[in-house]
Amino acid sequence: MTGRKYLVAPNLFGISFGVAGLAQAWTVAHSVVRTPEWPGIVLWLGAGLLWLLTTVAYVVNVSSRGHLGTEFTHPVTGPFISLVPIVPMLLGVALRPYADTVGKYIYLVAFAVTVILGGLLTGAWIRVEMKLVDWHPGYFLPTVAGGLLAAGGAAAFGWVRLSELMFGFGFICWVVLGSILLLRLFTQPALPNRLLPVIAIELAPPVVAGNVWFAMNGGRADFVASGLAGYALLMALVQISMIPSYRTAPFGPPYWAFAFTYVAAVTDVILWLRAEDVDHSKVIAYVLLALSTMGYAALAARTVKGMVQGTFLPEYPAAPARPGSGGADRQEDAE
Repeated sequence: MTGRKYLVAPNLFGISFGVAGLAQAWTVAHSVVRTPEWPGIVLWLGAGLLWLLTTVAYVVNVSSRGHLGTEFTHPVTGPFISLVPIVPMLLGVALRPYADTVGKYIYLVAFAVTVILGGLLTGAWIRVEMKLVDWHPGYFLPTVAGGLLAAGGAAAFGWVRLSELMFGFGFICWVVLGSILLLRLFTQPALPNRLLPVIAIELAPPVVAGNVWFAMNGGRADFVASGLAGYALLMALVQISMIPSYRTAPFGPPYWAFAFTYVAAVTDVILWLRAEDVDHSKVIAYVLLALSTMGYAALAARTVKGMVQGTFLPEYPAAPARPGSGGADRQEDAE
């Protein structure tokens, strides 16, 4: 990579976000079927370190480019800025069993930034002239993922009213944005090949909402949990149908969209094993965790290889997006 300049875009935070998702799956499995605790701890530490390294690299890169003011309105990578506070919010919750007070402070600060940033980004989407073709499933992240994961964190700390508030925040945003995003995917030109993996995020809202609902209702299978699982089943089948299209996408940061999404689905299945008292649930959980961990290892190995070869990150300079100019051509930018 010597002699070249590379663009560090906010979607690179998908790596630490994905590792946090795998850590959460191991942590949930430990509480549900008594798997070992140490894999979750190691993965949480890894997620925190990756987040810190990515933050430093991103700040240095964007400062050197002088594009800080345009990052929030970039039609492709702008929504991924929300991962900057979302990952620490998850880390704060993970600290709860070991350093409750510290975990609470980290969660609350990251929670406040997540909510404020979600509002600012939503306002920017309203103010800036955008075309429907600009939209992609990453737009779920600031308010849908942010709101639902905040609800799960509040439930973990025992803040019932806050968890209910944020579940409504995330769920209603899912209804609103989901309509826009499906309309875009159904009626507009296909996403550029490099951006195709973000369609995996369509599976995230129902499985994350399912995980959070279990945290809020004490792990019981009820009408809401079943309804969320039904929609998750549809979106899982959509993911299977998308495999031929995914295979055409060149490897890059968007591939990490698979990580958190798919392992959140694994976490949801593990929680259903407890809710339905399924026989051999520990064996099933181990199989799911093993497959997930091997998938992450393959993804990480491919990422390291791409970084070494200089093919993972897009080269700089890249023409900055002009807010409101629209079109799929800008969706190739920063991907």
